[in-house]
Amino acid sequence: MQFRTFTGNPVTSRAHCVVVGVYDKNNLSPSAERLDKTSRGTIKKVLARGDISGAVGQTLLIQDLRGIQAPRVLLVGLGKPRDLDTPRFLSVLNSASQALAKTQTKQALVCLLEAEVADRSLAWTSQRLVEQFLESAYRFTEMKGKPPISKNNLTRIDLLVDRDDTEDVKEAIRLGKAVATGVTVHKNISNLPGNVCTPTFMADAAKDLAKSYKSVTTKVLSEADMTKLGMGAFMAVSQGSEQPGKMIIMKHQGSSKADRPFVIVGKGITFDTGGISLKSNAGMADMIFDMCGAASVLGTMTTIAELKLPINVVGVIAAAENMPSGRATRPGDIVTSMSGQTVEIMNTDAEGRLVLCDALTYIEKYNPVTVIDVATLTGAAIVALGSHASALFSNDDALAQDILDAGTATHDRAWRLPIWEDYQTALNSALADMQNVGGREASSIVAACFLARFTRKYRWAHLDIAATSFKSGAAKGATSRPVGLLTQYLIDRSREYGA
Repeated sequence: MQFRTFTGNPVTSRAHCVVVGVYDKNNLSPSAERLDKTSRGTIKKVLARGDISGAVGQTLLIQDLRGIQAPRVLLVGLGKPRDLDTPRFLSVLNSASQALAKTQTKQALVCLLEAEVADRSLAWTSQRLVEQFLESAYRFTEMKGKPPISKNNLTRIDLLVDRDDTEDVKEAIRLGKAVATGVTVHKNISNLPGNVCTPTFMADAAKDLAKSYKSVTTKVLSEADMTKLGMGAFMAVSQGSEQPGKMIIMKHQGSSKADRPFVIVGKGITFDTGGISLKSNAGMADMIFDMCGAASVLGTMTTIAELKLPINVVGVIAAAENMPSGRATRPGDIVTSMSGQTVEIMNTDAEGRLVLCDALTYIEKYNPVTVIDVATLTGAAIVALGSHASALFSNDDALAQDILDAGTATHDRAWRLPIWEDYQTALNSALADMQNVGGREASSIVAACFLARFTRKYRWAHLDIAATSFKSGAAKGATSRPVGLLTQYLIDRSREYGA
């Protein structure tokens, strides 16, 4: 889908559909006013009849409006001007994109950037519009025997802007398209079933990324490599599966090799049965999404390569399958992690922290500026925060604030929880340096405290995305979160550290 800026008159636009906003109480946006005046008050008459009230997200398609060049005009409700905040504006964009997709429109002129969104800039609204329209067009049909014919005919969208704002909006379009590319990569791999998306499949996807972008190189550690490095925690998870585990390292070189990198690490459990601590059948099919942290890393690396960010970034994926077998780890087994710390595995279904702890030790070699790990780690995060916010933990206040700011900027929000030393006692073991689980209390926090034991040498944050990364039921599928947050965090750092 192409996006362009348009500085002309919507009345004379040759687009197949012109999209304009209407507020409540029959108030019109500037473009709607122009169309109404040319059509001799038709839009106000429609509003007066009550066919559309102007409530947020309402839409009404008008055909062949008198005096208007475009054959269609789509009215979109904006609500009360003073109440148009981020969630409402995103709802407006979603409604507009869905309504357009139901028409035969191939080229649309969208005039929604006239709307003033509380505490948001034109660049922000422009980028969100691009991201939303591209995400709305996304369909996962890879596993359909006969892929359905797409009903979305849109191939080009023109954005009405003032001439003085053209360059800013063009940059926002560039950013939005790059983020959408990463989102698509994330969703395409996250939505695959476990019999297709194996650790080897993920490694091949990372290798393909390196083939697509000159700034990216990919290295894959085999199980033999990891055994030599002493990654006993990772191998305790992977050894139960016929599918060999992989540690995947992607490097984006956007600046001098001497510059320290930012590191993002993703949990990539391509299917999680729980191992010997077997899960119940209910909901187990959703465990194809237990690699969404890894997909977030792959999607983010795609976006930053697309943007050519002038910083160095290392993306690491700890990819394994957690299966029961005669070789699988037993509850009560004690293993030695790459850090040298020993772990008593009390529950094999707490496997994400085991693959992550060795990955977090491995990346010490890069002397990172900061490290963010991303994982569908605990069901307790779902109970604590629901699907609106990812759970954030960090050993560094400034890093935590930067992540929270990135989440606010993208509306891909996080909420910080503590990792006080008081919680560490839950991991005490009589036989090893620690056990991999505590009790039922504060289990998301205790999981983060486990990871904190392997991250003392650098500034680190952990995002538990168990609640935000996918949806179940009729709307089953990956959400792509937190690709937006991670990308914004790295864009912000590139403005501080980059050329």
